Amino acid sequence: MAQAKKSKVYFTDFRTTYRGESMPSKLKRLARKAGIARIDFEGKFVAIKLTFGEMGNISYLRPNYTKALVDLVKELGGKPYLTDCNTLYPGMRKNALEHLECAWENGFTPLSAGAPIIIADGLKGTDDVAVHVKGGIYTQEAMIGRGIMDADIILSLTHFKGHEVAGFGGSIKNLGMGSGSRAGKKDMHSTSKPIIDSKKCRGCKLCLAECANDGLIFNAKKKKMNINDANCVGCARCLGACNFDAISFELDQAAEILDAKMAEYTKAVLDGRPNFHISLICDVSPYCDCHSENDAPIIPNIGMFASRDTVALDQACVDACLKQKPYENSVLGDNLKKKGFKDQHDHFKNTTPTSDWKAQLAHGEKIGLGARKYELITVK
Repeated sequence: MAQAKKSKVYFTDFRTTYRGESMPSKLKRLARKAGIARIDFEGKFVAIKLTFGEMGNISYLRPNYTKALVDLVKELGGKPYLTDCNTLYPGMRKNALEHLECAWENGFTPLSAGAPIIIADGLKGTDDVAVHVKGGIYTQEAMIGRGIMDADIILSLTHFKGHEVAGFGGSIKNLGMGSGSRAGKKDMHSTSKPIIDSKKCRGCKLCLAECANDGLIFNAKKKKMNINDANCVGCARCLGACNFDAISFELDQAAEILDAKMAEYTKAVLDGRPNFHISLICDVSPYCDCHSENDAPIIPNIGMFASRDTVALDQACVDACLKQKPYENSVLGDNLKKKGFKDQHDHFKNTTPTSDWKAQLAHGEKIGLGARKYELITVK
């Protein structure tokens, strides 16, 4: 039986010679070595999927790296734009207006990053497209931000870090969870129906206009909205409509199912379109950049990785991280020093013992998103 072909993953470290090339320049060179120029960019709309970081968190990637990728796309004839979808939880990125303000304050502007920013699922996170998932087991239709699905080419630029549910946040997390509209994120996170906090509800009825299933009932006497459990289908349209964070969902999906759904959403985004992916392992915070704060890195900085295979890319990044010595002054270091702590010899499991990062890679390979076996090619 013929051995399965390994995907190619390209790597370069963060070393540069004095007065030599800059890190952004090195990123461009890595991308060219990894074959980005084999994609026909001429006149094409190119979505660069990334996160702008939550306000207060400073572990996100610097805009300088984004500018390097934007410049490279322009050199190849493409029309790049930076994009992300609104978040499910309250914060600075739950709607497009605050999302853009957050991006600007974190340094992502057309001047600094070289391209316009488009919040892919619109003002309130409701501008999405139902995309069929080929081979999907948990998801038949993924709710993806329209601004991402309208792109001709998909590129991802990812800050590789830990994650409190998924174990790590890599290219699959960036593309899968990040490309889901608010309804899509709800689909990945929860099977529950919405909960309305009566103290926060203003009785404005904006959510009522978004409900297509008679899933909401307005109490005129109390001027508060309530859920009609008999009719509610849990679509999360009301969540996007509420300006006051009065509506929420229980995050009740098991980690393994969440990981699998992220892989299926990633497949929905990438199928049928040219794509290319870059991940940087630096400032490896224990938790997601969606937090409004970041803790100390759990391991040292490693370098930049690039591939056309998201599964292989994430696997290579995980493997590189697991070879590093943990920082003592970190969540990981603290856990390892706890009396009776069971060392699982896995930095991400030791950081968040309830997580299961292997599930997203195993499921991604199972549904044909990519291959876990890879050939690592070092670019000096």
